[in-house]
Amino acid sequence: MPDHPLQERAIGDGIVAWREAGTGPPLVLLHGIGSGSASWQAQLDQLSRRFRVLAWDAPGYGGSSPLARQEPLASDYAAVVHAWLAALGVSEPVVVGHSLGAIVAAAWAARADAHARGLLLASPARGYGKAAPEVRSAKYRERIELVERLGIEGLARERSAGLCAPGAPQATVARVAAVMARATAGGYAQAAYMLAHDDLATHLRGAPRPLAVLCGEFDRVTPPAGCAEVAADCSCPFVTLPGVAHACYVEDGEGFNRALCAALDAAEGTA
Repeated sequence: MPDHPLQERAIGDGIVAWREAGTGPPLVLLHGIGSGSASWQAQLDQLSRRFRVLAWDAPGYGGSSPLARQEPLASDYAAVVHAWLAALGVSEPVVVGHSLGAIVAAAWAARADAHARGLLLASPARGYGKAAPEVRSAKYRERIELVERLGIEGLARERSAGLCAPGAPQATVARVAAVMARATAGGYAQAAYMLAHDDLATHLRGAPRPLAVLCGEFDRVTPPAGCAEVAADCSCPFVTLPGVAHACYVEDGEGFNRALCAALDAAEGTA
């Protein structure tokens, strides 16, 4: 199916772009460092039967303007999330954060004015904010040097297969690469800085307990053992998604959607 159309709105001093489908309770989808709104096609197609699904392009990705602050933290992204949702009249959403988007989702949910209905983390990146300064600097430079050497399109070609399970269909790998290539070098650099200098656990301490933590069984970026530790620290369910890796919601959209709805139903006592 073709991508859902991109919508844009001026928010503050920049533009926020997103894709949207359906009506009902709001479900907000926040992608990771190597992705974008178009990656959530299966969720926009299927979950829109139950929710108003909104998938953003993070600042510097797709149609969204980069952040004004060149060295941002998750709170800067969360402020844009909050302003965007307020502009759209969205209140009490379920927010799903994948990979780096999990840190942004937790930072938003931890705001006193957020009023999240639920928080779900998929393949959550932990960030390196608590690491030694030299580790933070090395992690940041590693990604910047890759972009400088390969460019965004080259980075997408090189890394996309590693985000998918062994033997994943070429069409799936190609879709992951195509979405990744829609980032800008500046937006990717800002996200890389946030990943290297922020910390998921810090934000989770002020956020509602997640509905669940999901992770693909073949995930090599945020491996299942680490994701299970995040779930244990939050005292929430951990769910392994079979047959998929880091790009879990792209590789098996139906399976991811079932796990998401099951977690929400369990939390609301309707399972």
